[in-house]
Amino acid sequence: MSRPALLATDLDGTLLRSDGTLSDRTRAAVAAAEESGVEVVFVTARPPRWLDELADAVGGHGVALCGNGAFVLDVARREVVESHPFAPADLRVLLADLRAAVPGIGFAVECADGMRRDEHFLDAHRDDAVGHDLEAVGAGKLLARAPDVEQEAFLTRVSEVVGDRAELGFSGAVGLAELTPRGVTKASGLQTWCTERGIAARDVWACGDMSNDLPMLAWAGRALAVAKVSEVAPRLETWTRTATATRRRSTR
Repeated sequence: MSRPALLATDLDGTLLRSDGTLSDRTRAAVAAAEESGVEVVFVTARPPRWLDELADAVGGHGVALCGNGAFVLDVARREVVESHPFAPADLRVLLADLRAAVPGIGFAVECADGMRRDEHFLDAHRDDAVGHDLEAVGAGKLLARAPDVEQEAFLTRVSEVVGDRAELGFSGAVGLAELTPRGVTKASGLQTWCTERGIAARDVWACGDMSNDLPMLAWAGRALAVAKVSEVAPRLETWTRTATATRRRSTR
């Protein structure tokens, strides 16, 4: 088996331990891969504000692809060097449509400089982020939550409403719908990164464990899935069928 030019790995549920930390053994393995000439890139649903503690493990390039492809972060400098946000007008319509379809829904957005949320999106750690005009802050990722709606029903409804206007991902956070602009996924972020460096998909190995990793796993030359990825496959198929049906209806 030939050695890859690049190893792209998800973080939570894949590279990190259940407590969100990187073990000494894994840290050494990442360093050994880099020393052998295999570039290692973290590709994660985490927002930029959640990557600080991994600054010493991201490799010589110092960059992480985060927010499900919405942001390229220079981890050491704590600076977003590239972002792919929602167009404000598109986000405004999405918010209105979802509020009409899901009573009690709450929203937050992840931006290059942090999170903002409305009063319905509960976050005990971010009271300072309430009350902003969500569509006017360069949102790379939209988070939605409806505590009174069962998770599967909620995610299916969000998929029906959104259709092909955004990418719906699931990274394992219970009851949370994660949306990025249309065409913005872990795969798109990784593909851009590799193209800029002359790395072909066939020379990339990708690792992941949840449905938001599947586009990246499908794009890479070799996919390495954590065992529990089989648990989310049926859910992904349901959402895919729902989104496809919605798209077909919208084009009639």
